Amino acid sequence: MIIDLTHMIHDGMPVFPGHIETTLVQSSHFQSDGYNNHQLSINMHAGTHIDGPMHLLDIQKYMTETSVEQFVGDGVLLDVTGAAVVDYKEEYETRIHEGQIVILHTGHGDFYGKPYYFSDYPALTADFVDLLIRKKVKMIGLDTPSPDRYPFSIHKSLFGSNIFIIENLANVKRLIGIQAFEIIALPLLIQADSSIARVIARVKE
Repeated sequence: MIIDLTHMIHDGMPVFPGHIETTLVQSSHFQSDGYNNHQLSINMHAGTHIDGPMHLLDIQKYMTETSVEQFVGDGVLLDVTGAAVVDYKEEYETRIHEGQIVILHTGHGDFYGKPYYFSDYPALTADFVDLLIRKKVKMIGLDTPSPDRYPFSIHKSLFGSNIFIIENLANVKRLIGIQAFEIIALPLLIQADSSIARVIARVKE
């Protein structure tokens, strides 16, 4: 079974406050042009996307320079529904394994498209991030717009340990109760700091 964890890209989709709006228009029409075509203008942090280290570190490492293996791995879901912050718990020591992709279900994704989605989300604590770094996870995936707020120290800690961040996941609640799954979160092969992405979970038998 495949579970799609991606928000659809569409004209005028929600974007982080201050970011350029997404435009998706049909630029050619079959009846007048003999073919159909669409034109997309989107910043790399709109909708479901992957933040790479270049986003907030003073480095020149584009997404094209990262092995595709970074974006595929065994997943583990942590259900932290309703938590004001996502903090360290001793039980995570045995639940999270090296090289995994950690997915958080906070429940905040239910508010995607609402104005407060971008302001009232739960953030990660430094202690929780220290655990992710010790476990050498590949990525952390969130049903929120960010793991933290300005000055984005959590972002920088994760990036400093080569942990990528998947933001604005959809349908994460569908993973609750599933014992084993693989995450495939593929960015575009693009010369940019980050990338919009199609993210799926492949449930293992």
